[in-house]
Amino acid sequence: MSRTPGRAPMFRIDALLERGDFRRRVRIEEDARVIALTGPSGAGKTSVLNAIAGLQRPREGRIEIAGTTLFDREAGIDLPPHRRRVGYVFQDARLFPHLDVRANLLYGRRRGAPARFAFEPVVDLLGIGHLLGRRTANLSGGEAQRVAIGRALLSQPALLLFDEPLSALDQARREDLIPYLQRVRDEAGLPMLYVSHTADDVRRIADVVHRLD
Repeated sequence: MSRTPGRAPMFRIDALLERGDFRRRVRIEEDARVIALTGPSGAGKTSVLNAIAGLQRPREGRIEIAGTTLFDREAGIDLPPHRRRVGYVFQDARLFPHLDVRANLLYGRRRGAPARFAFEPVVDLLGIGHLLGRRTANLSGGEAQRVAIGRALLSQPALLLFDEPLSALDQARREDLIPYLQRVRDEAGLPMLYVSHTADDVRRIADVVHRLD
């Protein structure tokens, strides 16, 4: 892929990941803003996301996203998770059951960070204005994931990670949520790394695909 001379790639990852008996070297150098990781269960897709987010420390290597070094073993760089400005959306929405939707969204606000993503525009983007007063137990799976995406955006991230956000949904709910993921991709303008084992999801959301075998 062509690159403007002197400009670093959007994603530059070269990391040795270990967890128990699992050991894998992952190398990704990519200019595209939205990339997908695919592959079978156990290939290390979630481990890559966790290493980027600072939830798993590589044994060695370097992780640089959009020109910011998050981890470099040789240089002694290992930014703590709260300084990496990562919005992470998991397979399950992981909302707080004792809070309503509004409170869940506001919980994600990062105080003191530049407010690139404001509350009302995020609510409008995801079509969740009518849900603000609801308890999370009363949400469908797709609605809960839209709230989780909103919470991630309101944390004012510099990067979005999605770990199979559609995997727990039936086909109808998947079709409902994909347009919102596409809107976030297009309107947020952030680097995104999207994990999925479903080819159709990947085709409709990502610019390029990297497969972990």
